[in-house]
Formats: sequence, structure tokens, C-alpha cells
Amino acid sequence: MSVSRFTPGSGQEPDPLALRPADCNLGHACQFCPREPECGLDKPHHEKRLLEKRLAQIGQIILVMANKGGVGKSTVSANLAAGLAARGFRVGVADADIHGPNQSRFFNLVGQRIRINEQGLETRACFGDCLPQPVRVGSLAFMMERDDTPIVWRDAYKHDFMHHLIGSFDWGPLDFLVIDMPPGTGNELITLADLLEQQAVAALITTTPQEVALMDSLKAIRYCQDRGLPIIGAVENMAGVTCPHCGGEFHLFPRTHLAEALASLEVTSLASIPLSPLLAMASDTGHPVMLDQPDSPEALAFAPVIDACIEHARAVGITAATEELQSMTNVAGAELAVALEGLPEHERKAAQQELEALLAGERQRLQSSSGRS
Repeated sequence: MSVSRFTPGSGQEPDPLALRPADCNLGHACQFCPREPECGLDKPHHEKRLLEKRLAQIGQIILVMANKGGVGKSTVSANLAAGLAARGFRVGVADADIHGPNQSRFFNLVGQRIRINEQGLETRACFGDCLPQPVRVGSLAFMMERDDTPIVWRDAYKHDFMHHLIGSFDWGPLDFLVIDMPPGTGNELITLADLLEQQAVAALITTTPQEVALMDSLKAIRYCQDRGLPIIGAVENMAGVTCPHCGGEFHLFPRTHLAEALASLEVTSLASIPLSPLLAMASDTGHPVMLDQPDSPEALAFAPVIDACIEHARAVGITAATEELQSMTNVAGAELAVALEGLPEHERKAAQQELEALLAGERQRLQSSSGRS
């Protein structure tokens, strides 16, 4: 039987209708707790509260998606996170690719392991010496004995890990959480989409110009559109090659069909990332080009992607603030009307005009913020 307690408001008598289950206040799921077998608390309530607590501290969530593997989702995720952090944002990277968790490689964390404490599963902080805020990384790779161990899980385990990835890892306050998604539109994506339904979440599509990759990426786009998941835009990876001898540029794959397909689905093409030995080496050594070589053509190619993600987050924030202001306007107007019922008409009009002027000023401030962003 679960244990419940009264939770009255400050200075109020206990309300017998305001019951909620008691909670242990630990920052990890019950599956990680040594006391779980004999614990009598409400476990589903704890899991729900844990997710709510984590998500309340996270601003914009970006799912880096592609229905096909090998197109560079992890490369885009790592460099996007590094670029956002370089601009002063608090950033986390969640590695949702269960069968190929390689963000440990991209952030030079191979072989590192984590512990569990009262705050939850540890995240690894990266590049704190060269960034205003370190990038925080959470990955299944930190929980495996060997990095070449295959993960052979059925969907029930994948479902649980998606909950742990968001709820049990200790992310702390974040402006952006970048989630490196696995290929496909299967259990991992469905579970995360359900978990994040009420959050500020958007997709960033990664593809290559190759026809077979584009065909699969279009499936990811259609999933987002059917689900109502906003799409920030598409990143074209491996877009071209610069000859190391003559400096000439050429494309491995024709890209006309890519531009046409994105335009037909009203998805913005944000950037073309070259197929580059420098980018490949930076990924393999765990030093993102956004940090190690910020003036390189490869790093500059990511700039429009970072700009678009920041702009999207600001637009979402302004929309939310505007809606909250409108709600406050409606409540304040109704309360003011009741409060002024007994006053002379000219005093009622003066008070209403003053309230309208204050609200108009606040709307103008929000619009100015939108223009500056």
C-alpha cells in the first residue's frame, strides 16, 4: 500500500481532498534504487514526479533526427551542442541511440563510467575550461562495461531507458537539450515524443543528398508533420568535397532532388556541411570543430543551424509569454470589472484605460524582443 500525506498550502488547514503520495525525493528511477524491493511508496508517482522535475528545468529540446543511419546525426548533434554552448547557453546532449551510443566518442569521453547518487545518474561535463558553461552529456555508453558490447533489448527495455534518459540523468538547468536520435521512427522516437508532448520540443532533420538517404529522411519529416512536431529545418551533410590539391569543390551526389523535396514539404534547408577529413578527425578524436577550429569552413557551415535553433527557441518563448499575458489580461479584466462595479462611470473608465495602457506596453516590449532576436 502506498503512503500518502497531507499537502496543505502555506498557512492553511489540511485539506482532506489535497492528498498526494509521499515521495522519496531521490533523483533517479526506482529501478536503480537498492531499497526498491522493500519500498512501499508509490513508484508510478515517483517516476512521474521525476520526469516533471527534470523537464521543468529544461528550455528548448531539439531532436536531431534522420530515418536512416550513417548520415551524420551524431556529428550534427555534437557540433550543434558545442556551438550553442560557445554562445553562452547551458546545453546538454542526450544520447538516445541505444544500439550505437557514440556521443562518448564525440566528446572525448570513451571509457568513462558514471555513478548514481541522490541527484540521479551522473552526466559528464565537457569543455568547461573553454566554455562559459560545460556541455553535459548523458549516454548509455557510460553504463556499459565495454564500449564494443552489443545492446540486445526488446522494446520494453528501450521504453524504460528513454524514461531514464530524461528523468534519471542529472541534467540540471538547461537552455537547450540536444537529443541524438537513433535511426527510424520506432519505439525510441514514439516514447520520447509521448514524454515531451507538452514541452518546447522541435526536430532538426539530418540527411545526405544521396537518393536513398533522402527517401528515408522524408519519412522522418512526414512523421513530424503527422505528429505536429515542429521542424526547425534540414541539415544537408556530406554535401560536397574540396580537392586538397587544386582547391576545387565538387559534389558526390546530385542535390537538385533534395532541394525540390524539401521545398515540396515546406522544410527549410539550413546548411550544407562538407564531407571533410577535418570534420571526420575532429569527431573521432572527440574535439568538435566548433570549439577547436571555430573559423574553419566546416565550423562556419554549422553557424546557420545554430542561429536557426536559437531563433526558434526565442520565438517559442515569446509566443508562450504572449499567451500567458493574454490569459492574465482576461483574468485581470474580469477581476477589475467586478472590483469597479460600485464606482462612478468616469473612475471605472480611467482604471480600465490605465490597465489597457500597461498591457499595451508589455505587448510592445515582447514585440521589440522578437524583433531583436
